Amino acid sequence: MIAGSIARELCKHKVEQASIDVKVLSEVFNSLEEGSLVTAFVEGWHLGSYKFIAYKSNGPEISTELYVKGGEDVGSHVEVGKMRAAATAFSRDLMNEIPSTLNPSTFPDILKKEFIDTEVDVTVFNKEDLEKMEMNGVLTVGRGSDHKPAFVELVYLGDESKPLVALVGKGVTFDTGGISLKKGKDLSTMRMDMGGAAAVSGAMKLLAETKAKVNVVALIPIVENMPDSKAVIPGDVIRYKNGLTVQVGNTDAEGRLILADGLIRAGELEADYIINIATLTGAILNALGSKLAGVFGDETLSQEMKQIGSENGDNVWPMPLVDSYDSYISSDYADFTNTNSKTEAGSIVAGLFLRRFVPVSCKWLHVDMAGVMSSRENGYYTNSATGFGARLLADFTEHVSR
Repeated sequence: MIAGSIARELCKHKVEQASIDVKVLSEVFNSLEEGSLVTAFVEGWHLGSYKFIAYKSNGPEISTELYVKGGEDVGSHVEVGKMRAAATAFSRDLMNEIPSTLNPSTFPDILKKEFIDTEVDVTVFNKEDLEKMEMNGVLTVGRGSDHKPAFVELVYLGDESKPLVALVGKGVTFDTGGISLKKGKDLSTMRMDMGGAAAVSGAMKLLAETKAKVNVVALIPIVENMPDSKAVIPGDVIRYKNGLTVQVGNTDAEGRLILADGLIRAGELEADYIINIATLTGAILNALGSKLAGVFGDETLSQEMKQIGSENGDNVWPMPLVDSYDSYISSDYADFTNTNSKTEAGSIVAGLFLRRFVPVSCKWLHVDMAGVMSSRENGYYTNSATGFGARLLADFTEHVSR
């Protein structure tokens, strides 16, 4: 946080260069070993300098270039810090991008371009493919948009002997709420409803660039949730590939409907670990505020993820999955519904919905990042998208792959 604040302040004063000595850093921050300290400082510096200026007419602003002096291996630690910041910045760019530029028609191409010269293989499934694959949640939610839905798989085989980790990210490029139209003076932040997709994309970028010894796939269902004569209507029933049926009680609870297809796909790929991440519920903001995401699922892994987040800044807090709340999504017309029949425990109930699609053979975590998708200027956070989850998922994937 300190590095980010310093970098941003120097940028404001149009300072072109700055330097720091490793010995000074070690004296001030003596709780970290030297290499980790350099990486963290460089990472925070570049994140604090981040700007999204694609639509500013006055051109690029000065960013203060940092030089780190001293230490035998300082260069390698500086590079890792830059990679971690760049991966998070990529997630921020995706979240900040406007809907006319980033949508289901263009998002797959943006990902293909980003990973073209890397060891990440990109596969894009179009609407016709999704019909054959019976991804009926994605197809249903995307019906009202002029942009056809898509599903992207990113595969990185750093070490095929490691357990397969599936990262499933919600990719709703804009969420109007559909027929259950949202209310509000300014819905522009709903372009960030693909924050989960941005997180898994950034994580894949980081894992590939650091040549991590992991076996990982990112699964990204991509839709735009719009009201239209073709849009899904409350009361419709979706039949999923695994045989489960879901009554759509509210079209603004669309994220869980498309994540279900991602979870089913992770099961088909026989993933050992599944981590899904999404801007899923406003209830998590009410529960935890804007500084913490909620993590649900395997209790041991939840605690391990909490520890990782406390170290890298993507903080999460373990949340319960209360079995007695499962009745809140019962339906008279289908196996269950996508809406909560009560006014309580909204984020927990959403997690219980997703749990029904998780293969019993894997370990699973669900991260609800709705409260932390954007921030005001503070430390290494700049106004707007945080890029939350990119470092968290990458570090967690390495953790379970050891």
